[in-house]
Amino acid sequence: MLKVKDLRAGYGKVDVLHGISIEVNASECVALVGANGAGKSTTLKCICGLIETRGGSIEFEGRRIDGLAGHTVVRRGITMCPEGRQVFGEMSVLENLEMGAHTRRDKDQRADLEEMLDLFPVLRRRIKQRAGTLSGGEQEMLAIARALMSRPKLCIFDEPSLGLAPKIVDEVEQTLARIKSLGTTILLVEQNASMALRLSDRAYVFEAGEIVLQGTGAELQDHPEVSKAYLGY
Repeated sequence: MLKVKDLRAGYGKVDVLHGISIEVNASECVALVGANGAGKSTTLKCICGLIETRGGSIEFEGRRIDGLAGHTVVRRGITMCPEGRQVFGEMSVLENLEMGAHTRRDKDQRADLEEMLDLFPVLRRRIKQRAGTLSGGEQEMLAIARALMSRPKLCIFDEPSLGLAPKIVDEVEQTLARIKSLGTTILLVEQNASMALRLSDRAYVFEAGEIVLQGTGAELQDHPEVSKAYLGY
C-alpha cells in the first residue's frame, strides 16, 4: 500500500533523513521506533505532505504522492493522528469529529459518527463539551476518532501515548489493537517501544535518520540491541 524509497529530508540546512526505505502492506500495523530525533516523525510529515522531501520517492497504492499538498494526501486516503493530539480546543467534541470528515462527500458520515461514539463511549458523554476541557486521555481518544472519521485507507499515529498516565496508555493500546482488528492499515510512531512492538506486525528501528534494524514485532522484541536500548532489559 505504501512504499517509501531512499527518502531524504530535513529542516533548513540540516538533513534529518538519509535515504530511508519502508513499506506498509494493506491491513498491516507497522511501527517506527527509535530515540527522540531519530527521524520518525519527520518521515510521517513527509508522507503526509507537511514538509518537502529532498530526494527519494513516496508511493501510495502505486501512485507517487511526494510533492502533494497535505489536503490532497488526505483525499488519497491517508490520515494522521498527530503528536500532542492537537484537537480544536474551542470547538465541541461533535464539531471536532465533523472536522475529521471535512473532505468527504458521501452520505454515510452520520453512521460513521455513531460508530465512533460506540467505539469511544466517553465521547458520547462529552459530545457537546468543548474539546479543550477534556482530559489528556479523552483528547487522545477524540484525536483518534477524528482521524478515523475520514475513513482512511492508511491511518498514521504519531506518539499516541505521549504524556499520558500509565492506565490511559493501556487504554490507548487496547484502542489501537481494536482498530487494527477491524482491518485498518496502521503506521505507528511510538516512544513506548514495548507497546509499539506488541501491536506491530513489522517494525523499523531508526537511528540518526537511518534504519538500522527491521523485522517482525516479535523478532525485534527479542533482539538484544533493541531490548537494551529501548525496552529496558
